[in-house]
Amino acid sequence: MTAPHLPTALAVLAVVAVVALLVLLYRWRSRPQGFISVGDQATYETLHTAALAARHLADGLTDDGCARAAPYLRALVATPALAICDHGSVITWEGEGGHHLPSVVDQAGPALASGRTVVLGPEEVTCTSTECPIRAAVIAPIQLESGVVGALAAYGPGTSAGMTRAVEELAGWVGTQVELAELSFERTRAMEAELRALRAQISPHFIYNSLAAIASFVRTDPARARELLLEFADFTRYALRRGGAFTTLREELRNVERYLVLEQARFGERLSITLKIAPEVLVVQLPYLAIQPLVENAVRHGLAPKDGPGRVTLTVADVGTEAEVSVEDDGVGADPATIRKILDGQSRADSVGLGNVDARLRQVYGEEYGLVVETAPGAGMRASFRVPKYSPAVHAAP
Repeated sequence: MTAPHLPTALAVLAVVAVVALLVLLYRWRSRPQGFISVGDQATYETLHTAALAARHLADGLTDDGCARAAPYLRALVATPALAICDHGSVITWEGEGGHHLPSVVDQAGPALASGRTVVLGPEEVTCTSTECPIRAAVIAPIQLESGVVGALAAYGPGTSAGMTRAVEELAGWVGTQVELAELSFERTRAMEAELRALRAQISPHFIYNSLAAIASFVRTDPARARELLLEFADFTRYALRRGGAFTTLREELRNVERYLVLEQARFGERLSITLKIAPEVLVVQLPYLAIQPLVENAVRHGLAPKDGPGRVTLTVADVGTEAEVSVEDDGVGADPATIRKILDGQSRADSVGLGNVDARLRQVYGEEYGLVVETAPGAGMRASFRVPKYSPAVHAAP
């Protein structure tokens, strides 16, 4: 549907890089090690070490992340020392021969400028210490689609074709991790922009209609007006909050109830509401403002244009490892082709957030967790989605 496939492509590149790295390291440094096969040992050690390094590169080439990842990266190429630098400074040095650190940026200059691997021998990597094991270096650029962002330098007593290939593959793998980190950052910024857009969509039309409904009770039923005003205040406080991007089903549903109280004051007997909630999933976390826009869409586009009364049914079910949310109305329905364009991002007709909710669900959980909409003209609409009861993407969020 809507979301691009760049995360999948980058993940595939990461896997390919690791596999290539495995093959090179196996050929370059494998030795018999006990009763398990050499291939199994090399595979396990390399994948385990790469996984340990990857977690520290999740934020890109940060000082702290590179410092923590460097020991594992050095282990992957088995050299006495390893450095990571950018265009202006050394981000980290790991291993022996720290007195070589001041020369790294100059030695990496050609690789940073050309995007090609540089191999240096004793003539370029000079050292007066007889105890220092560093006499040569292989320096490979860390490249993204946008260009070279840094260099990975492996220092040791000498170089070989196998070592050069291994360092190049490792630098390529680091570049993929950095690209994934940038994509994650952009995804987070996109989610924040989606939330800002959704708040802006909710505020104008709903605030006006709610205040008009409250005003209608001021003289005839002051107690009801006060009650509705409190519900309105709580609703807007939640909808316009500046907290995290996630909330619990319990909190989200409480705000949906506030919304429905206000809309029922406006529509009166024309609006009937049915809630079917499985209490065991109320603690499940999900993106903030994921349900209310679906209910608003049902009321505003499904029931408001309909002659006579209508019903909205909100169901939250426990389905094994997931919670399923569905919002169904018996309103005027819509053309499935129009809804498809909204979910694919090809139409701006979605004034209360179907496309917004769909995009955010896919950003957080993946392509298979988007919004499912069933509708036809005159046949009402059912909008539903599922969320995992536990998701690392949600529980790792600040």
